Amino acid sequence: MQIAKSLHAAVLVSDLERAEQFYAEVLGLEKVNRPLKYPGAWYQIGDFQIHLIVAPRVGDTLVNEEKWGQNRHVALGIVDAIAAKQELEAAGFPVQMSASGRSALFVRDPDGNVIELTQI
Repeated sequence: MQIAKSLHAAVLVSDLERAEQFYAEVLGLEKVNRPLKYPGAWYQIGDFQIHLIVAPRVGDTLVNEEKWGQNRHVALGIVDAIAAKQELEAAGFPVQMSASGRSALFVRDPDGNVIELTQI
């Protein structure tokens, strides 16, 4: 088997409207057409997508509350980690800087899903 590229990550959300506000307005991702019938939304990042899937139950899945990066997460590349931190905090989303010293931070979406934002 030879894996050729990464296509998408599926993220479970309980409230699609609230999740779309976070992914589209707070993170600034581009929403794209989604031909499926069940509730959800797709966002494009280069040639990669994030698929929001509405689930009746989305539990807090943190196994390490002190270091968000040691939990399940989706990682995205950003241009300016300091600006991202300021924007997220201004929007009311707490962030956690990477404990490794990298120029990276972690934020949780409204359902508690961890998103890593690493300066590239």
